[in-house]
Amino acid sequence: MFDPTADYPLGARRPDLVQTPGGHSLDELTLEALRAGRLVAADMRATSKTLGLQAEVALAAGRAPLASNLGRAAELTAISDELILEIYTALRPHRSTEDELERWAERLEHEFDAPRTAAFVREAKAVYVERGFLRRL
Repeated sequence: MFDPTADYPLGARRPDLVQTPGGHSLDELTLEALRAGRLVAADMRATSKTLGLQAEVALAAGRAPLASNLGRAAELTAISDELILEIYTALRPHRSTEDELERWAERLEHEFDAPRTAAFVREAKAVYVERGFLRRL
C-alpha cells in the first residue's frame, strides 16, 4: 500500500513503484546501460503512474498547486511532444481565438482523457478574454 507521506522520496523508499515507460526499474537507469544501448531516450521520461504518485505526495504535503501541476503532467504523458508543442503555441498570447482554445480543450478532454489539462486551457481562455490576449480575426 502506498503512503504518500511515509514513502517519499519514492526513488529511495519505494523504487518498486517507479518504472520507465519501457518497464525498466530505477536501478536499471545507468549510464552504462544507456551506452550499451539497453535504454532509449524515452526511458528517461516519467510515467503517468509515477507523476500521479508524486501528485499524491505533493497533496499530502499541503502543496495543492504542485499536485495539480503534476496531475496535468500525468495526463500529458499520453500526448506526443509535437502535439504538446502545438498546444503550447496555441496558448501563447494573441495566437488563438476563443473558439480555437475551446477546441483544444475539447480535444484534450475527449480524445486524450485529459480533463485537468482541458480545464487549464479553459481557464487560460477566460483570462485571455478578460485581458485581450486572444487573436483577432
